[in-house]
Amino acid sequence: MVENRVMSRAGSACELCGSQDLVALYEVPFSPDNEADTHIAACQVCRDQLNGESELNADHWRCLNEAVWSPVAPVQVTAWRMLNKLKSETWAQDLLDIAYLEDNVRAWGEAGLVDLNREPTLDCNGTALVAGDTVHLVKDLNVKGATFTAKRGTAVRNIGLSDNPLHIEGRVNGTRIVIIAAYTKKA
Repeated sequence: MVENRVMSRAGSACELCGSQDLVALYEVPFSPDNEADTHIAACQVCRDQLNGESELNADHWRCLNEAVWSPVAPVQVTAWRMLNKLKSETWAQDLLDIAYLEDNVRAWGEAGLVDLNREPTLDCNGTALVAGDTVHLVKDLNVKGATFTAKRGTAVRNIGLSDNPLHIEGRVNGTRIVIIAAYTKKA
């Protein structure tokens, strides 16, 4: 039975925050199948926030500092998705920048972030960009608030999509910046 395997694996504690209060199964959305490898043990507080039944409390999710490194794929996926929701928080963005997910785990995580009503983010050639792509700048860009110019041809790896489909986020010269997608070309 799935519940027994997951609870045994988790030690009857929330696999995200470690709480032992009201722990139950949580099926990670967009799971590839319905086995134990697609469920996590989560406390009531985590489940309510994951399901949107209560307001997101960024301080509660600082526990993701450990959860995102879990060897259990559905825990990694859930932590990674929540960090993406909280990426306006500096600590969450920093953790996202260093988090590593295997390709299949990242694809599962990204499947849960797709907004079907959202317009695609397009490069200068009209090619759709997705989170994790590498792009090159097609013109020099003055970076507001920084002391450098991002030069044409600079590679920006592992881009992130923003709420605005006209913009992407990426690191240039060690600084995370927002870039107009039309000024990039997919590598």
